[in-house]
Amino acid sequence: MTDLDFRQGATHPVPGPQTTNLADILERVLDKGIVIAGDIKIDLLDIELLTIRLRLFVASVDTAKKAGIDWWETDPALSSKASRNALQEENRDLRQRLKELESKAEETAAPGR
Repeated sequence: MTDLDFRQGATHPVPGPQTTNLADILERVLDKGIVIAGDIKIDLLDIELLTIRLRLFVASVDTAKKAGIDWWETDPALSSKASRNALQEENRDLRQRLKELESKAEETAAPGR
């Protein structure tokens, strides 16, 4: 988008600086992604008390997937598919433990026979 300058005395419109609205900026940020990084370090008399490292990646879901970030698909708290998989894995583990306990119970009961 280009602004045109129609000031008095100008015979032809003079192109001005390009304007960008918030939607364009947001679209560009989500499409390309943006990384904000920073460290907070608190020292007292040359003794490190606290260090906080911040890394923030802002992007659309598609851009994040292209960057290899897809933790929301495997987090059971955020994904119903991951939740089902976690439940199935827990059931499989419990069945295995039950089978092991039943076989041990049979072994302890068998010596008297």
